[in-house]
Amino acid sequence: MTADTSGSGDSPRRRDASATREAILNSAIEAFTRLGYDGAGVREVAGGAGVTAMLVNRYFGSKEQLFTEAVDRLFAPRTVVSNDLGVLSERTAARLAARTAPEADSLDPFVLMLRSAANPRAAEIIRAGIEKHVGRHLTDMLPGPDAAPRAELLLALIAGVWLMRKVIATPALAGIDEGALTRQLHELMEVLVNAPPATNGGDAAPGAISPS
Repeated sequence: MTADTSGSGDSPRRRDASATREAILNSAIEAFTRLGYDGAGVREVAGGAGVTAMLVNRYFGSKEQLFTEAVDRLFAPRTVVSNDLGVLSERTAARLAARTAPEADSLDPFVLMLRSAANPRAAEIIRAGIEKHVGRHLTDMLPGPDAAPRAELLLALIAGVWLMRKVIATPALAGIDEGALTRQLHELMEVLVNAPPATNGGDAAPGAISPS
């Protein structure tokens, strides 16, 4: 591929290559979300993009690399977790309640994660994507000690609510009033967002065992 040097922008060849690569990536996202890592093959991705399997390998090298880029693209937007610490639990709770409502569109990153995580290599890629796009962000944002486990507990709460309310559709969660769910989630998230107070002097932390 060579760039147009006339000053009028990209050459048709570069534009076509970019469009082809984008079509392949979009087809891969759809296939991996629908079928999971093990169920989606390069030939199916190629068919969805209207290209050959050889061309998919030319652009992405392997199915694993294609999945890595699909995860990166899909996980990048923060559609549930707020970026504002001051309203983190409040906004995240409201977004989660709304996005998991029975009539809401599916959350594709969660669907892809659920259908692909059984494959060990896919799980590694998903873990890296979570860390890159939201895990590190949350850990850096949360105040106080033990920020990393608190951040992951918050993500586990989000994933668990999504699974129970949207995928399995348990009656109590599927039928709960959205406002009531938001309030309850807000209270739970506040416990994780706000660091517990430090213990005083010789007071042992809850659950600590005193030396004999």
